[in-house]
Amino acid sequence: MAEAEIVGWAHSKFGKSEAPSTLELMAEVVGPALDHAGIEARDVDGIFVGVYNNGFSRQDFQGALVAMGSGGFDHTPAVRLENACATGSAALYAALDFIAAGRGRIALVVGAEKMTALPTKETGEILLSASFREEEADVEGGFAGLFGRIAGGYFQRYGDRSEELAMIASKNHRNGLSNPFAHMQKDLSTDFCNTVSEKNPYVAAPLRRTDCSLVSDGAAALVVADAETAAQMKRAVAFRARSQANDILALSRRDPTAFEGARRAWSGALGMAGLSLDDLDLVETHDCFTIAELIEYEAMGLARAGEGYKVVREGITAKGGRLPVNPSGGLKSKGHPIGATGVSMHVMAAMQLCGEAGDMQVPDARLAGVFNMGGAAVANYCSILERTK
Repeated sequence: MAEAEIVGWAHSKFGKSEAPSTLELMAEVVGPALDHAGIEARDVDGIFVGVYNNGFSRQDFQGALVAMGSGGFDHTPAVRLENACATGSAALYAALDFIAAGRGRIALVVGAEKMTALPTKETGEILLSASFREEEADVEGGFAGLFGRIAGGYFQRYGDRSEELAMIASKNHRNGLSNPFAHMQKDLSTDFCNTVSEKNPYVAAPLRRTDCSLVSDGAAALVVADAETAAQMKRAVAFRARSQANDILALSRRDPTAFEGARRAWSGALGMAGLSLDDLDLVETHDCFTIAELIEYEAMGLARAGEGYKVVREGITAKGGRLPVNPSGGLKSKGHPIGATGVSMHVMAAMQLCGEAGDMQVPDARLAGVFNMGGAAVANYCSILERTK
């Protein structure tokens, strides 16, 4: 079974968009993605849409909206997928399976979300639908409250790592200065991120505002093609490996600080690729909250449990470090429009491998890891990407 390869992409500016809905947001990236791949709408055999929604809009049936906003797709098969914050990766992996099964040669993947139109409290309630409501619906602070609990449990077990979380936030904001698509392009010092203040209050202690990703609007798109077709394209980025692993939804039924599903996804992808972390040139990882990035260092194998702080302290994941993590600025700076996030992360990695990342570019990038998770490390996707053309 041959994997499909990425042959084109497009990315909108993340932030508070004037676009009224996901229909318009998706239309912003579909045409440019086709142009980047050098194809037309009639060449696309299937459309795979990632939109979380769950109440952000009364309009659903999101898979049908691509044809509404972009011409030439009236009769192209389209489907929408949802898998919490990993919705975009779910859409991408479905497209890859579609190509691998021989059902088509070219597929279009679009991820989008319109989040900023609703009041903050309502947005928080919608996001809690990615938790186990029976036990977690009343957590103060919404999803930030869930990760606040995770951070609190981690600190209780391994010691207070608030300063290291501030260092992660500062790193990602510094990286985001070079990303023209980022929601917040602002350099925040470690001291600012580590100080509770009027401008940086607790959102869900011990997490401060600077520890939390942004509520954003945005869209991203990928064009994927079978290997034979990709060989004729201007560029091609292959999946050296990809892996998905789940963990149980309810936090009460697992160790919330272990991210076991993430560990399994990373182990599966690296094993399939025949690689170690030392072979990778960069990683785009899911820093919905800074505590998530810290624990992900441990899940991917950069540090032993409880020692992720050493990775930050030693500068391993800085832009010029041994393994740059989130050179795009991550969700922390770039923003987190739920359905777009997984697609965006793969776009950012593909840009790096093709030398098209501009000021974000990691020199001589050949292999990239992408880790996107849904919920509190419930749905975990890990891709290892390499350029083939």
